[in-house]
Amino acid sequence: MKYGIVRFPGSNCDHDAFYTASQNGTAEYLWHKDTTIPKGIDCIILPGGFSYGDYLRCGAIARFSPIMREVVTFANRGGLVIGICNGFQILTEAGLLPGVLLRNSSLNFVCRDVFLSVANNTTPFTSALKPNQIVRIPVAHGDGNYYADNETIAKLETNNQVVFRYSDAEGRLTEAANPNGSINNIAGIINERGNVLGMMPHPERYSDDLLGCSDGKAVFQSLELFDKSNSAKMVEPTSY
Repeated sequence: MKYGIVRFPGSNCDHDAFYTASQNGTAEYLWHKDTTIPKGIDCIILPGGFSYGDYLRCGAIARFSPIMREVVTFANRGGLVIGICNGFQILTEAGLLPGVLLRNSSLNFVCRDVFLSVANNTTPFTSALKPNQIVRIPVAHGDGNYYADNETIAKLETNNQVVFRYSDAEGRLTEAANPNGSINNIAGIINERGNVLGMMPHPERYSDDLLGCSDGKAVFQSLELFDKSNSAKMVEPTSY
């Protein structure tokens, strides 16, 4: 698996994503002004941070970066894309995922560990996890409150597009376990095709035993399993 890590002005989790991706494959940085994606990239990561200072809405300016035109094309051709925290916000602004990330219901920046319940383990990003498995992952955001209209939420639920939900350590989906007020305790979703994941928690920050927890490694292990089980690449070899 070869990863491309997009760096925007204000990204601050790009090094974490690069380190973790490199432990589970190979990785290279992609600059926000790039107008092409190198051949051989299997998965693009939009990392956390504060792209362009989070002026206007979070991710609203990054959505217009030259690289994002290529990311949209890459995703529409079946390439794997992960948006983490600010990356999730960018994916919604770019129209690759439905909904929007609003201000936390507490109106405070939240930075702590949370528990996630695996709502869908049949995606390329979660196959190394078990259904309803509980993982511990950190969050760090001020605008992580996932919102969409009733029709969109119903569609996400019906299509099994909710991948992670905030829970307590026993898997209960409680209000207390929800750090930002997201509808239905949603912490991560995929698109209908299943190749684009957006999640607010940071799996790359808990991907090494030296950090005291490596639960986040499962996301990258899942991608490795997907890569090994698919001899034909999802992206057409002549795309770039």
